[in-house]
Amino acid sequence: MASPTSRFLRLLRDESVLAIARRYFVSNGFDGTLTSIGIIVGAVLSGIPDGFTVVKIGVGAAVGLGTSAVWSVWEIERAETRADIRRLERAMLVDLDDTQIERKKRGARTVHATLSGLGPLIGILVPLVPFAFEGSVFSMAEAGFVGVALGTGILAVFGAYMGSISGQRWYVSAFRMALAGLVVAGINVVLPS
Repeated sequence: MASPTSRFLRLLRDESVLAIARRYFVSNGFDGTLTSIGIIVGAVLSGIPDGFTVVKIGVGAAVGLGTSAVWSVWEIERAETRADIRRLERAMLVDLDDTQIERKKRGARTVHATLSGLGPLIGILVPLVPFAFEGSVFSMAEAGFVGVALGTGILAVFGAYMGSISGQRWYVSAFRMALAGLVVAGINVVLPS
């Protein structure tokens, strides 16, 4: 019998599973990254005195968004899978409990929920890394600048990836996604303190 990891990786090679997981990963990663950029700019502008506090705030946001991403997708995919199985059972006039079809759909739900939760964790935590070095390598303002740059870079990678799989010019898609990070940073800068 295959291990859970090998089953997970096999499902990731299935384009029908990967396409949905990719959407959840990028969509929730986009949300997480924009949230992180907002936290970073707000923290620096509000005068939070140390990077560790910014990291703690960001980790709290990562826990919230990551949990939301996993839980909501698990429940959404659970409902959709059950509805799909019921439609198949009616069409085939057979019970599909504990069949290969049902197990594959259950495994796909795990893949979707896992990647859905991974997206915002990456999107939030990576831009916060400079704040772990505030005081020794960066000032608060420098950590903020580097964090926003990292967040914008993550958004650009998401855009380039989506552009490349859709046959669009990857650099145009990268720019469009990265622009969202700059817009969020800019809006936070001009908001009244």
